[in-house]
Amino acid sequence: MAVSGGTRVAGLLLAAGGGSRFGMPKALAPFRGGLLVSHALRALAECKPVVVVLGAGAEKVPPLPATVVVNEVWTTGMGSSLRLGLAALTDTDADAVVVLPVDTPGITTAAVARLAALAAPDALARASYGGVPGHPVLIGRAHWAGVAELAVGDTGARPYLAGRPVVDVPCADVADGADADRPDELRST
Repeated sequence: MAVSGGTRVAGLLLAAGGGSRFGMPKALAPFRGGLLVSHALRALAECKPVVVVLGAGAEKVPPLPATVVVNEVWTTGMGSSLRLGLAALTDTDADAVVVLPVDTPGITTAAVARLAALAAPDALARASYGGVPGHPVLIGRAHWAGVAELAVGDTGARPYLAGRPVVDVPCADVADGADADRPDELRST
């Protein structure tokens, strides 16, 4: 996605987890006639390029219209997937990336567009819902190395964002930022 001034915004979909509370890899969960991973990828449709990080059940995911990288150490947590996804984007011309976890089915292209509108190499922004920070998150290229350094275990960008000026972007009018941690939460979305 190119925004004003020619800024290029990539998309990064984190879909590697085994879904221990969910009972199966969330990427493979049936949702609205397809898989949850395909649904989540549509929210990032305007981003270019898009990287999807798969792990548990990766061999069962059908071909996706994105660059797919497989996190062989997905059991170590989300941090390794975030690091792998950012590394896959380093040779691109993207100035920023919108990061989206697969288990947020209420995220829309409109929410992604609001964040992407703020894209710049030094940008840090996140969607918020009723004043509560959520997903997706926009990370400018200047922050990728710092985010990757602190993304360990089940921690993503949160430690890096703490204490830094992050723009909260209200999105409750265009999206639902709730996580689906159990199959019944996915059905109600």
